[in-house]
Formats: sequence, structure tokens, C-alpha cells
Amino acid sequence: MYRPVSPVAAYQGRFAPSPSGALHLGSLLTAVGSFLHARHHNGCWRVRIEDLDRPRVLAGASAAILNTLEYFGMQWDGEVLYQSQRLTYYAEVLEQLRQQHYIYPCVCTRQQLAGKIYNGRCRTGIPESNQAQAWRLQVVGEIQFEDEIQGKFSQDLSRELGDFILKRRDGIFAYQLAVVVDDALQGMTHIVRGADLLDNTPRQIYLQQLLNYPTPHYAHLPLLLDEHGRKLSKQNHAAPIATPRPQNLLWQVLKLLGQNPPEDLLEASLSEFWAYSILHWNVQNIPRQLSVSVCQLPLV
Repeated sequence: MYRPVSPVAAYQGRFAPSPSGALHLGSLLTAVGSFLHARHHNGCWRVRIEDLDRPRVLAGASAAILNTLEYFGMQWDGEVLYQSQRLTYYAEVLEQLRQQHYIYPCVCTRQQLAGKIYNGRCRTGIPESNQAQAWRLQVVGEIQFEDEIQGKFSQDLSRELGDFILKRRDGIFAYQLAVVVDDALQGMTHIVRGADLLDNTPRQIYLQQLLNYPTPHYAHLPLLLDEHGRKLSKQNHAAPIATPRPQNLLWQVLKLLGQNPPEDLLEASLSEFWAYSILHWNVQNIPRQLSVSVCQLPLV
């Protein structure tokens, strides 16, 4: 039976992009924040490619992401983990949950749900049919946690969310299951990521508790919005990162993260830039808000 590993360092962090396109400024902000937080604490920083949703994977995107990280001087520890190579682990954990009667098959369609909180209609069984089945986790109660940046956060899973999917009708394992298994698999102690994933965290903590996995420390960075107030994302056609000098863009990202880097850092070498930024990283200076705008980018 699969068991989570004990971390080999006091701090284990990660950056986990999806290869549905090249890195954009929003994902760079997350990479920088997670990298600096790990290195400031003398910790490991790993990269995980979350490529479970194969229809959304763009050919060549994984290599492009890794090349961009290297170009900006963010070297990761160990080998890159690809979720598409971990399916046996997800299947094993899903079977464990099935045997413990925590999950149940569901044949409800998106049209039937229409964005509503799931009402548990398949909890008591489904009619025999040839319909494809999803697997849902039955939830109970409220989860609270203290986010290092955003502060106290709570969610009543039953009232605000409802039973959620761990394996989709098309056979693809859901993000919520994979991320919990992989964080335990890699011994993650600290999760630094974008605030768009803040409301996913109670679900993941709930699943960790059911599986007797340790719960990492969480820190959710402000989400970067475009000039129209939309999340800067691949779905919204955010432009890939393009800069002839990495220090310029990294300096702007540090400003958005409230780190107030000196202007003479713009003239430093990349190694000098990172040495200064790691030494002076202060998570307490990060804006305690859910989003910041590209309109706030300082000129260089």
C-alpha cells in the first residue's frame, strides 16, 4: 500500500505548472515566489509537471517551461516529476478510498448539475446502465487553516461545495486527488502557489485527513490580473514571457510581491540578483490580498 515519504529536508517546496502552454507573467510570479520561499529557508525546490489532462497538453510545452525556468536562473532539485507517469499511484489510492466507503460512483452530467452545489443524488446508488461513471468523495463538515499570506480561511465543504470528483467520467484522475497524492509522495512541507487555488485547499486538507497524510504549510500568492481585471492565464491568452534580460522582469515581479528590490539590482548578474533576493526575501511584505494587476508593474 502506498505511503507518503518522509521529507529529506526540513523544507520541501515545489512549482507545479500545467503544460497547456508556455509560462506567462502570472506563472512566473508563482515560480519566483515559491522558489525564493524555499531557498530563503535553505529548502529543496522541485518541479512537477501536472499533465494529467492530456487533451489540454500542448506538444513541447513541458520542455518550454523547463527551459524558461533555467533561462531565469531557477534551478530545481532532483528530477522533474510528471503526473502522467504516476497513474498507478492514483489508482491505488482511489481503490483504498473505495474500500473504505469514502467514495461512490456518479453518473450525473454537467447539464444536470448546471453549476449547482452537488446534492449527493448518487450517494445511495445508481441505476444499472452503460453510462460512464465518475467517482465522488463524500464530504462532511468544515475545514479551517491558516494561510501564511492570506490569513485564516475556512470552508464548509457540505454547504459550500458538496461531494467532489476524484476521477472523471472520461477516466482522467482529478486534480484534487493527484495533487494530494503527489505532495505526500514527494514529502512536501510547504505549498506556495497562486490565490486562485486558495478555495481548493480545504478539499485537499480534507482528503489528506482521510488518508492520514501530513498537511503542508500553505501560502497563497496574490493572483496576477490583466488590464481588464481577468486572471492572467493561458485560457485568457496571456502572452508568453519574452525578455532579453531576465533581471528586468524578475525585478518587476519582486516589486509586485512587495519585496522592494533596489534599482541597482537591475545591473547585477543573474546569480547576484538571486543571491540578494534569496537573502532579503520576506513573506510578510507580500500584499495580503487575493490579486494584483499588471497595471501595477513598475517601469524599468
